[in-house]
Amino acid sequence: MKPQVVIVGRPNVGKSSLVNRLAGKRVTVVEEHRGVTRDRKAVEVEWGGLNFDVVDTGGWLEAGDSLEAKVSQQAEAALATADLVLLVVDVTTGMVDEDTHAARWALRSGRRVLLVVNKVDDAQHEASSWEFLGLGAGDPHTVSAQHGRGTGDLLDVIVARLEENRVVDEVADADDDGALRVAIVGRPNVGKSTLFNQLIGEERSVVHDLPGTTRDAIDTLVSTDVGLIRFIDTAGMRRRAKTEAGLETYAVLRSLDALDRSDIAILVIDATVGATGQDQRLAERISAAGCPSLVVLNKWELVAVDERDSVLATVGEKLAFLGDAPVMKTTATSGKGVHRILPALAIAAADYQKRVPTGALNRAIRDLQEKQPAPTGKIRYAVQGATEPPTFTLFIAGRLPQTYLRYVERSLRERFSLGSQPLRVRVRIE
Repeated sequence: MKPQVVIVGRPNVGKSSLVNRLAGKRVTVVEEHRGVTRDRKAVEVEWGGLNFDVVDTGGWLEAGDSLEAKVSQQAEAALATADLVLLVVDVTTGMVDEDTHAARWALRSGRRVLLVVNKVDDAQHEASSWEFLGLGAGDPHTVSAQHGRGTGDLLDVIVARLEENRVVDEVADADDDGALRVAIVGRPNVGKSTLFNQLIGEERSVVHDLPGTTRDAIDTLVSTDVGLIRFIDTAGMRRRAKTEAGLETYAVLRSLDALDRSDIAILVIDATVGATGQDQRLAERISAAGCPSLVVLNKWELVAVDERDSVLATVGEKLAFLGDAPVMKTTATSGKGVHRILPALAIAAADYQKRVPTGALNRAIRDLQEKQPAPTGKIRYAVQGATEPPTFTLFIAGRLPQTYLRYVERSLRERFSLGSQPLRVRVRIE
C-alpha cells in the first residue's frame, strides 16, 4: 500500500487547490466558497522517485450542522490511515479559532503533522506565516497553491518525511531494546545541546541516531557505565527575527511531545536567568506525566556567589510541582558537574520501578499509624498496584485528611528508600 498523505484543515483554506497543484493536474473541484469538497478523494503523486497518495478531505469543524458533521467524519476516517498529515491554513485570514481546533484534532491523532500555510504570494505574507507557530504543529511551510509558489519545496519535505517514517518503522523493534528513555527539555538557549553533547561524549559508544516522533528531535542510543540510555534531544531550534515569543511557545510544545516518549526528564534551566514561566509550564507537564525528573541548573559558574541562594529559592518556588527532584548544578561548556547526571538517572530509574512486597508494606502502614494515629479514619491494609511510578492503594475505614496522606507518603518514601521521584497514594473507602 502506498503511503497516504492526508490534507486537513478548516473549510476554504485551499486544500483542494493544493491537491491539484501537488498532483500537477486538476483532479478536484475548486470554488471560492465553503463546503465544495465533501468526500475524501485519493490522488496518486510521484516525486523524487517515490509514489504516494494525496488524500483530499472536506473542511474539519469541531461543531456544525448534520452535513458538516458527516464531512468531518470523512476527514477523521482519512486521518486514521495517514502516514503524514498536511494541516493547511490561510495566511490571508490569519489564525482563527477553527484553525486551533483543527490543529488540536490533528495533533491528538498521533500522526506526523506538517503545517502548510497557503496563499503566501509575497514576502509580506511570508513573514505573517510565523503567526501560525502558535498552533504547535511545527515550522510553517509556505506555499501558494494557486500560483505554485513553494510547492516543489513542500513536495521535497513530504518525501523526506515519508522516508523518515520508513526508517522509523524499520528500527521500531530497536526502540524496544530496554534502554532508558531520557528527554532533555527546556527553553531555547539554556544549553541543552551542549549538555547533550557532553552526555554522549566520545568516550562512550553511540549506537545509532534516528529520527524521533517529535519534529527535529533525534534519538541517540548510548552505551554508558549505567546501561543503555536513549537520549531524546529537543535542541536545534532555529532563531528567526521578531518571532521570539512564538519560538518560545513552539519550543515548549516540542518538549511536551518528547516527554510523552520518555521514562525520565532532564529539565535544563539557565541559572543566570533562573526559573521562568515557561520552565514552570514544563515542570507542570512533567509532574502530570508522573515521570521522574532531574533539574539541571546550567551555566552555574556564571552566577555570582551572592546570588546563588536566590536562584535556588526561585527554582524551589516555581518548580514545586516536581517535589524533591534533584537539582544539579553544571556548566556544560566545560563539563563541570555533568559526570553526576548519569548516576542520578540510574538511581531515579531504579526508584521509579521499585516494587514493595505486600507484607513489608503493611508492616510499614502499621508502624506509621502506631507512631502517629490519624485524627479520623484508619488504614486497614494497603497494596502496591503499579510501578512507574510506584502507586499505593490504601483501604481505609472512615476518611483521612490530606495532611495525614502526605505523612503516609513521606513515611513510605523514607521507609523504602524511594528517593525523590514521584509516587502516588490512592484511597479506597470501605
